Amino acid sequence: MKSIKNLFFVLLFLIFVSFAEGADVIKIGIVDTYSGPATTFTKDVLDGFSFALSQINQKGVLGKKIEFVTRDDKFKPDIALTMAKELVLKENVDILMGTISSASALAISDFCKKEKIPFLVTFAKSDKITGEKGHRYVFNMNENTEMAGRAAAKVLSMKNFKKYWIAGDDYEYGHAIANSVFNHLKELNPKIEKLGETWWKVGETDFTPYITQILSAKPDFVIVATGGAGMVNFQKAAQSTGFNKKIPFYQHTAIELSTLMPQGKNAPEGVYGTANYLFYYPETKENKEFVENFKKQYGRYPKSGALYGYITAHMIAKAFEKAGKIDKEKFIDALEGLTVDSPVGKVEMRACDHQIMLPTFFGITKKSPDYEFLIASDIVSIPAKDYMPTCEEVLKQRK
Repeated sequence: MKSIKNLFFVLLFLIFVSFAEGADVIKIGIVDTYSGPATTFTKDVLDGFSFALSQINQKGVLGKKIEFVTRDDKFKPDIALTMAKELVLKENVDILMGTISSASALAISDFCKKEKIPFLVTFAKSDKITGEKGHRYVFNMNENTEMAGRAAAKVLSMKNFKKYWIAGDDYEYGHAIANSVFNHLKELNPKIEKLGETWWKVGETDFTPYITQILSAKPDFVIVATGGAGMVNFQKAAQSTGFNKKIPFYQHTAIELSTLMPQGKNAPEGVYGTANYLFYYPETKENKEFVENFKKQYGRYPKSGALYGYITAHMIAKAFEKAGKIDKEKFIDALEGLTVDSPVGKVEMRACDHQIMLPTFFGITKKSPDYEFLIASDIVSIPAKDYMPTCEEVLKQRK
């Protein structure tokens, strides 16, 4: 009898210790693509997040450490949803974050709405995430297609280009970014005209027939709506055919390190592009320290994904501190309207639509004697308030 009692107390003690250990941790579940070409972007998100946690966990959050577990969705929405369910129902994570795929992000977002789990989207670009399909439990930690298009249109409207051509990957992202750029450009400069459109399948590598068609139309400027591997593939084609020297063109993230570093000095000069982060701009103390410390830890320059991951970690920590307890509903209330310091200045989580307010940088690719890859020149910084849809516009979409 005594041995049974002793066994009971041992088991009770072990359960208590297990509970106490769990109570000392804030657990984040990350679903993202960790295999294939997408890792060019997702690895930086994870490293930026980990880098921030190494600082945050020195002090802790409400006496607890932040830990995370990852799942590879292999860029497939069905796998992403399965992984998200596993992390919530089996791993008991407090928060979910990810993914680079918009389809995956929307699927997880719908699940989180039903389960009332906060979900922070770190790289997916669909404007539906916080637009027409937005809700209380989803937040977007990067720019979306509507925002990128508005920012590009703002600068392009001040150029002398009149005759435009649209070309790009034939899928949701391609059409969304192209439509956003041109439609807002038309609003700002009604005199422009669209000569035509060219669309190719995702993953296309032979752009010669498309480039020939575009050249024969003789536009002043081309909006090239490519994403992922298509960014680099088209730039390589532009360089080999001399397309960039004949007709100027724009690509969202054309000036971003993820696009330019793989090409080295062979990337085409004169390409117009936008990005949320450039490791060499702005030349502030905060950005220089971020770059120096990130490079010291990971042996490379940070890309835009590193900024998204870094901001996400600090937003999570600060929101829980503000909430005063580990409570999902109070966390959401605290995150709405929250601001944190970052390498690109103070950034805010807009309360009305749960969209992070980041500056966008517009520039033109050029070679640099300081780096083994191209960088952006003629940089124009566009504050978030100058290019984001208004709260009224977003709420109208949701209705």
